[in-house]
Amino acid sequence: MKLVIGTRGSALALWQAEHVRERLLELPGSPVESVELKIIKTRGDAILDVTLSKVGGKGLFVKELEVALLEGDVDLAVHSLKDMPAIQPEGLELTAYPVRADPRDAIALREGVRGGLDALEQGAVVGTSSLRRQAQLLALRPDLKVVPIRGNVQTRLRKLDEGVEGMSATLLAVAGLQRLELDGRISQALDVVSMIPAVGQGALAVQTRSNDASVRGVVERLDDAQTRSAVLAERAFLARLEGGCQVPIAGHATLDSEVVRLVGFVGTPDGAKALCDEISGPVGEEVDLGEQLADRLLARGAAEILAAYAGSTEGGPRD
Repeated sequence: MKLVIGTRGSALALWQAEHVRERLLELPGSPVESVELKIIKTRGDAILDVTLSKVGGKGLFVKELEVALLEGDVDLAVHSLKDMPAIQPEGLELTAYPVRADPRDAIALREGVRGGLDALEQGAVVGTSSLRRQAQLLALRPDLKVVPIRGNVQTRLRKLDEGVEGMSATLLAVAGLQRLELDGRISQALDVVSMIPAVGQGALAVQTRSNDASVRGVVERLDDAQTRSAVLAERAFLARLEGGCQVPIAGHATLDSEVVRLVGFVGTPDGAKALCDEISGPVGEEVDLGEQLADRLLARGAAEILAAYAGSTEGGPRD
């Protein structure tokens, strides 16, 4: 069996696709003889001068990959799970969630500067185009000024080091920095209590055609049961809220033995209002848990926040 993986062309996306390629080739008794990577440029990659939620938010980094998959140009696609809309297109499915990497967010300071969130001066400028990060950051430090920043990981670090718009720090995913061997730029990894991660952060999703039983049969072997349980709860929470990049939503699930614990957040971009709650339940009830937690937050005022900020003009690149 020869397979073609569809992937974006960023360094991080290529690392992720190569990681899946290696895993497929290493499967014991695998029928996979070779795996080719096919780079596909998405709309999100092409739009470099506009904040992403102005043109769509979630889905901007996956649609072209999904079209290539549906048309048979590739056999599978590898995504950062946090890029993925809550609902899958007809004919496609997320077949495998490999073992999740570190889900936390990290503060990166300018090259050579040491410290973390507490080291930032009053009124310091932090670059992020994630409303989720912005909302939680301002809830912790309302004195800070947040400015949007676009580009892949390396581009954002370069802009930080050059002091674009007076930036003293930026927020990035720990997993992305580690995968790119940029661990040294992690000034502080924020705990998942004070900065709840994005739904799916740190996890990969391998997408296939629903009717391609041979490819699905191989890809399913990459699936990690614990990761699947956690992200199913998170994505059910997101789906119930119908959230995307335009609204500050966070959700993170962990497993302890056979118990799933899910924490969820909905807030205003200015950090003035932050709703947070958690729920626990047995493995096998992940979707119900996610939906129940969303309903709790909706009843506490999340519905009004979502309605008010659904048209917000900030969003974020997913790398």
